[in-house]
Amino acid sequence: MDESFRFAYDHGPIRYGRGCVDALADELADIGAERALVVCGKTVGSTPAVIDPVEDGLGDAHAGTFAGTTPDKRLGAAVAGLEAMRDVDADALVSLGGGSSLDVAKAIAVLAGRDEDPEALAAELESTGIIAAPDDVPPIVAVPTTLAGADLSMAAGITATPASGLVDEPVGGGLFAESLMPAGLLYDPDLFATTPTDVLAGSAMNGFDKAVETLYASTRSAVTDATAKRALELLSDGLPDLREDTDAALERVVPGIVLAQYGASRPDGMTLSLLHAFGHGLTAGYPVQQGVAHAVIAPHALEYLFERVDGRRRLLADGLGVDTAGVSDDELADAVVSRVAEIRDALGLPSSIRELDGISQSDLSDIAAYTLDDSMMGYAPADLDPTVEDLEGVLRDAW
Repeated sequence: MDESFRFAYDHGPIRYGRGCVDALADELADIGAERALVVCGKTVGSTPAVIDPVEDGLGDAHAGTFAGTTPDKRLGAAVAGLEAMRDVDADALVSLGGGSSLDVAKAIAVLAGRDEDPEALAAELESTGIIAAPDDVPPIVAVPTTLAGADLSMAAGITATPASGLVDEPVGGGLFAESLMPAGLLYDPDLFATTPTDVLAGSAMNGFDKAVETLYASTRSAVTDATAKRALELLSDGLPDLREDTDAALERVVPGIVLAQYGASRPDGMTLSLLHAFGHGLTAGYPVQQGVAHAVIAPHALEYLFERVDGRRRLLADGLGVDTAGVSDDELADAVVSRVAEIRDALGLPSSIRELDGISQSDLSDIAAYTLDDSMMGYAPADLDPTVEDLEGVLRDAW
């Protein structure tokens, strides 16, 4: 089998460690920025244990804080954030919190770089599903507090509703450009520890599945094999303790999440596929958090995968700590699925779609069609050829 590859990957410096946000001013200086606007949600912005260390770490480089992001990743919030950025004369953004705050920060950067009427950009989103990002945008430094692993990424999601005055009908889409890769990333376990455990657990399943999928993606490489396998070792060891011994577990889990997403978002494609496509299908138009969607679907989707392709089950088993000596391929597949379900259960997450709000059995056919059309399916193993009927069967098994 030809294992040749080209790995083009460019990201900002990564810092990890307790109290590492003390170095925020240094990181900004290294990228030539002088004044940063912190972008976060209302809860984060009003929680001293989270916001104070970041603002203190910025020191004189702290231009202001915009605590206006929401899980909806609204274009209207990005417009308001751009106004705040201009009001304080900031030349950089520090996203603080979960993936939604990072996505809004990226949208602010795109709006600043485009310097066009928001209505025109909303029309672009409505007609094409994307807002094109320019090459030159204000730099973003990411300070995550959840474990979804959306930080080392060139992509972002964005939505708009009529309430913003920018669109007539609700619309969703995305942003994707090399310029949107964060110029710096700081992973401080002390900040993750301030996040409610339920939020950490849900986001962790999403991040965990990034490592799982990276090993069998058609865009995998020897580089991502190494980082994803080590990520699985750390995560399978740490995640079962996340609820009972959060602080200690984060010492393994946070580095694992960094490695799980390393190289997953590159100019030549993603290493996310089947599980993330299902995740998008289960959350599009439904009040379901992405990590919870992953929790209910992952074991069933992996069963389906292993029925049709190898899925690099032996490498997955090694990463997950499954004993592979003298074990048949079928037994390996069963063991991998069982281990993923064990980790899901240890995180205290739902195990069936019927437990999720807003989804009925009559929706499953539409969800299957959405899943098949999702762009992530393009990175599935080359010899996997799913149909809508196949995917609906997986969803019914998960019901």
